[in-house]
Amino acid sequence: MLATMEHRVSATEIARNLGDILNRVRCKGDAFVVERNGKPIARIIPLPAAPHTSVRDALTAWRAAGAPDPAFAGDLERIGEADRIPEDAWAVRPGSS
Repeated sequence: MLATMEHRVSATEIARNLGDILNRVRCKGDAFVVERNGKPIARIIPLPAAPHTSVRDALTAWRAAGAPDPAFAGDLERIGEADRIPEDAWAVRPGSS
């Protein structure tokens, strides 16, 4: 379990160093109180660690899931085919105003 250290940072510092701050939250367990004009407005804290699942538990769950749906692979193929980057990602699409 990581010990949480809380730091006070300005909103400007968060904007300039977001990647570094998120790494410190994730890897070191640090927490940050974000201030705007010297007043606290938000807190960035690590999420509780997810419980670890053993390989045995994963295999048990996989076996309990039953037979795979034969149409599943086809569904994934159709989703992949439909997921294309548009030529102009900024173009307004009909019905999306």
